[in-house]
Amino acid sequence: MKIHSTAIVSKKAELGKGVVVRPYAIIGDGVKIGVASVIGPHCVIEGNTTIGKRCQVFNAATVGSSPQDLKYKGEDSFLEIGDDNIIREYVTINPGTEENSKTTVGNNNLIMAYSHIAHNCEIGNNCIIANAGTLAGYVRLEDRVVVGGLVAIHQFTRVGTLSIIGGCSKVVSDVPPYSTCDGHPARVYGLNLVGLRRQKISKGSIKELSHAFKILFNSGLTVGSALKNLSEEKYTSAEISHLINFIKGSKRGVCRHR
Repeated sequence: MKIHSTAIVSKKAELGKGVVVRPYAIIGDGVKIGVASVIGPHCVIEGNTTIGKRCQVFNAATVGSSPQDLKYKGEDSFLEIGDDNIIREYVTINPGTEENSKTTVGNNNLIMAYSHIAHNCEIGNNCIIANAGTLAGYVRLEDRVVVGGLVAIHQFTRVGTLSIIGGCSKVVSDVPPYSTCDGHPARVYGLNLVGLRRQKISKGSIKELSHAFKILFNSGLTVGSALKNLSEEKYTSAEISHLINFIKGSKRGVCRHR
């Protein structure tokens, strides 16, 4: 463990073996940092924050500070960050806002400079949030989501697995799994074929997804009618099941076709 002489580390913090704390970083009471993680210069890590193993937190990131919510009155809430995450310069991540609630970040995520993850968000695994991406409260990203630079995502919005959102988009409705979305407001442009192929999704599953997307977004049907049609088809892929269940579970509505 290497702690620079100018860093301030609470005696109540728990730091794992091999943790490095760079100059002028501040680590508060109750913080837990896993093995081999690196906390960069001028970072502030506070609150009931847990950071997993082998994470890198770059210069001046603020992790675990009080949520930006006028309803918050000092309730005991939490921030849980998994393993192998990269948190770049000036990122801000807030804990939950209600008593015992939490914000969670999974494993192997890249959160680029100036991004903000608000209270009660749920970030899956292997996601990328590009520079200055802004996630409002209660946003949920499933696994392997790519959020472009300067994207703003409305509170309570869900973003489905293996979807990609183009830079500068305004997202106010749920983003379907496996989709490419872009615009102001964001709309569905089609399948994320590059992402699907990189994850070695079978050609058969991609063909079924392509057919399902045509019914959902190009047929002129309402979402309810399109889902009814899909349920009558004899699809076999797990991806189709996930797509249908995601849309059925939407409370904000789903992004429509461009």
